[in-house]
Amino acid sequence: MVSEAESRQRLHLVFGGELSSLKGVDFRDPSALDIVGIFPDYASALAAWRGKAQATVDNASMRYFIVHLHRLLDPETV
Repeated sequence: MVSEAESRQRLHLVFGGELSSLKGVDFRDPSALDIVGIFPDYASALAAWRGKAQATVDNASMRYFIVHLHRLLDPETV
């Protein structure tokens, strides 16, 4: 049987876009952000992030991020 702690969703958002400067995280055009998706766990989010990051490796100003949505929805979770 799955315990309550194990059954809690750990949602993660993967998104990216072109940065206006390599020294920060301000996007050149926020309306053009690439929303890769929302994933049920970190492992699947990491796989999606890695695929997008590797596909855009030739563009130094393109960055992808993983956001731990479960931490925003419930700050008590780790």
